[in-house]
Amino acid sequence: MKQRPSWFKSLSVTMIAAAVGLTGCSSGKQAEQAVVTPQASSSAATTAPASGKAAKLKIMWWGTQARHDATLKALELYTQQVPNVTFTPEYTAWDGFWEKLPTLAASNSIPDVLQMDAAYIQSYVKRGQLADLSDMDLNGIVDPKILENVKINGKLYGVPLSLNGQGMVYNKPELEAAGIKLPFNNWTYDDFFAFAKEARAKLPKDKYPIDDLTNIWDWYQYYQTAQGKGPIFQDGTKFNLDKDTWFQFQNIYAQFRKDGVVPSAEMQLSFKENDPKLDSLAAGKVMMRGASVGSVGAVESLLPGKLVVNSNPIGPKGGGWAQSTIFLSVGANSSNKDQAKQFIKWFVSNQEAGKVLGTTRGIPINETIFKSIEPTLSKGDLFGKQMLNAAKEKALPFYPAPPGSEDFVKTYKTEMEAVMFGKQTLEQAYTTITEKGKDAEAKLNKK
Repeated sequence: MKQRPSWFKSLSVTMIAAAVGLTGCSSGKQAEQAVVTPQASSSAATTAPASGKAAKLKIMWWGTQARHDATLKALELYTQQVPNVTFTPEYTAWDGFWEKLPTLAASNSIPDVLQMDAAYIQSYVKRGQLADLSDMDLNGIVDPKILENVKINGKLYGVPLSLNGQGMVYNKPELEAAGIKLPFNNWTYDDFFAFAKEARAKLPKDKYPIDDLTNIWDWYQYYQTAQGKGPIFQDGTKFNLDKDTWFQFQNIYAQFRKDGVVPSAEMQLSFKENDPKLDSLAAGKVMMRGASVGSVGAVESLLPGKLVVNSNPIGPKGGGWAQSTIFLSVGANSSNKDQAKQFIKWFVSNQEAGKVLGTTRGIPINETIFKSIEPTLSKGDLFGKQMLNAAKEKALPFYPAPPGSEDFVKTYKTEMEAVMFGKQTLEQAYTTITEKGKDAEAKLNKK
């Protein structure tokens, strides 16, 4: 699985359900839906698409049991509305999905409809295994800016299902009690670093303004992309670690470690996200930390009523990200492309389906559907929506580590932890990280 900080891992696995982890059925489980007499409805929100020719769509997804159950109900609802379209579903947990899909791809038997993740979609597009969905009319269903952010080479290969993003969350009462100026949305990196310095001067010695995440490659990448230098892996293949920007960022944190602005390496690596006793924020050791739309509800439950969401710091090009990381795609070799597209459009726009699916894939991409289920949402779900609203104004696209760069991610973490513990210099770490990045680039370009 992709190696990310624990608050980041939840992003592409599931959104609101991320806090409870992944459970699932075996990858081989299938259950064909029966054809049911359609139910008449006068509501425009529940009108089914034109049926076209009969089809049995193979569909595959990963997720929790709650997601499985809700999706099966949605498929049954679709068949009620479009009786000549039935489904052969296959569903599993995250690991099982990504173990099986490459085998299906190798035999040219990718399902008609499949769930896709932002970290993997480019590699399947590059191999010509996903259909171009650019001709789908999603006007009024998906925000055009979101669609632009998820296009690959100007084309749409996956319809986004839910809203996601990354921001920060802070302990408002503690900061106010110490007389510290509160963070604010769309603050710059200079504002962020100034906040950290001021808070260090005013907080008790055993409390820290921010975490030390210099061992997490993503945290630096936010800074590099915000400065307009692009992601570390451009186009999913080209290694692009900007040396001057990297040293500028790392030297700031090196000084923070000397001045006690961030926890010691020993303390930092002992933290465990969302653990009541070991979470840096919940334990009262750190006043602000990162969180995703999918995980922030779990954070809020640790300190109910005390936390406020905030955007990531921004640079000249923006900052953080807010978009979908989970999609429905169509197999390039599907003989039922038109029916698959009709189904996907229904899946993200039909209000009855929206009520059935709820937040099992996160905050629905369609604002109308979100508003229809909003009264039933938990406080954690609503807190996630607040974070999304804080993150999206200046958000950049989501840039995950491409499949095949796992060694780079692991090396980055190991080398920077050695720096945090004072066992090697930044120069030494940079040399090793760059070598591993170039190795990853060579491997990625062979695929």
